[in-house]
Amino acid sequence: WQADAAWAASWLTRRYDAPLWLWGHRAGALLASTLAAAIGRDCHLLFWNPVLQGKAIAQQFFRMKAAAQWAQGDGKAAVEGAKAELAAGRVVEIAGYGLHPRLLGELDGLRLAPPAGCTTTGPAREAQRLVWLEVGGRAGESALSPAAQLQIQKWQTAGYRTDARAVAGPAFWQTVEIEDAPGLIDATVQALCASDVSASPA
Repeated sequence: WQADAAWAASWLTRRYDAPLWLWGHRAGALLASTLAAAIGRDCHLLFWNPVLQGKAIAQQFFRMKAAAQWAQGDGKAAVEGAKAELAAGRVVEIAGYGLHPRLLGELDGLRLAPPAGCTTTGPAREAQRLVWLEVGGRAGESALSPAAQLQIQKWQTAGYRTDARAVAGPAFWQTVEIEDAPGLIDATVQALCASDVSASPA
């Protein structure tokens, strides 16, 4: 994933004289922040409901494995069996996905954080932006989680200009049916348009 994203970023920057944005949803935010430290150039970041620790993704898969076995009453045994298979270096199927132990192992070690070396100041660093959007709840009732607020402070300290907000909408990544989140789309477009305006010469 990282190699593919790095190749795409290189391809784009060779062909277009425009700001580079890395866009991550959930665990994709972990990958985007890691990639931002590796590509060797300034870039902006757009996060949709970012996961703060890769361990949460692994736990989510194990919960799915347990849920699939609840009807037979052996959810705990299924999870323990899956963990044993992974520990033995074998691929485990969960919810139709073949999960390699190396994939889960590397995800488990990821933590969302500003790219290393981003504590410098100056025009180049000040121009970098982080757009952080969380979706959930109903209109007028959505608020950023306390964990998100603490995390955003770290990015601000690292020199990122942040645009963080919560928008009403469904947790579409958790539903079986296709769900639309128009509030999330609108907030994303507004944030990106504001970036274009602020980057334009006076």
